[in-house]
Amino acid sequence: MTVDALGRLVLAVAILVVPMHVLAQGRSSVPTVGVLAPGPAELRLSAQGREAFERGLRELGWIPGQTVRIEYRYAESKPDVLEALARDLARAGVDVIVARATPAIRAAKQATATIPIVMSGAGHDPVHLGFVASLGRPGGNVTGLTLLNQDLPAKQLQLLKEVVPRLARVAVLGSRAFALHPKGRQDLAAAAEALSLQIQHVEVADTDDLDEVFGAMARARVGGLLVRSDPFVLEPNTARITALAAKHRLPAVYWLHTYPEAGGLMSYGADLFEVHRRSAFFVDRVLRGARPADLPVEEPSKLVLVVNLKAARALGLTLPPSVVGRASQVIE
Repeated sequence: MTVDALGRLVLAVAILVVPMHVLAQGRSSVPTVGVLAPGPAELRLSAQGREAFERGLRELGWIPGQTVRIEYRYAESKPDVLEALARDLARAGVDVIVARATPAIRAAKQATATIPIVMSGAGHDPVHLGFVASLGRPGGNVTGLTLLNQDLPAKQLQLLKEVVPRLARVAVLGSRAFALHPKGRQDLAAAAEALSLQIQHVEVADTDDLDEVFGAMARARVGGLLVRSDPFVLEPNTARITALAAKHRLPAVYWLHTYPEAGGLMSYGADLFEVHRRSAFFVDRVLRGARPADLPVEEPSKLVLVVNLKAARALGLTLPPSVVGRASQVIE
């Protein structure tokens, strides 16, 4: 073979091989993150969650749409849709799945045992649910953050007792689609017993149940209400729930600050948007080569109390200075 012929052959091989190599390099240099959420895309919570997560990524040097792709999937408050969306993300071959709330985490874990999953707010104990082997050593493809710590149910009930000293019966409101884990029931029962409270669990199937359920609680002379985390029925209807609590004069403690901002009495729980921002840290670690099995699960280090003084006055309550003084935010 002549030198010219050899040169032409090398050039031809280069033309065929180099573009494929560059293309492969381009694919690997821009990872894809799938975000799986149970609620509606247009919900204010969803928009704020997106902003917090993407802000967290930017703080760590990732630019959405440029150095990292983000594929959002919303189940629109339909539990049966979550599994299909999780399988869709797994088939798409995303590099990591960020799952918001317990139902999304469960769906993602059922969809894949290999793609890393970052919990962005597990509303139940991830160990008892089998998502991780332990908080310190997750041991599988799941890590991330929880919304609850061990003392939260007791502190929520204690707040109600401080605000309503003669409180005897408390209803615990949730949805059937996001049923409370047996360990959660045990924790609530123990907390209620320590405060000499009786608790009554109430679950709604859909929004059509809300009026009837609140009327039934009022007729049963329930003295207080604890509203659990629920992305399917309760959180998409925050304003309606706070209005019903006010109508039936039910002092209520919620887990998310959007409730008192919508007219509810008070909330106590993790800062959800800080959790979403912090989930970017786990995504960053995974994209840089860390294994979820080796990344300890984080519990909320700070719980936020928000009180609404206008709602208290409407209920004929005067919030104790001990409660108002502990609040991170006071709504006048």
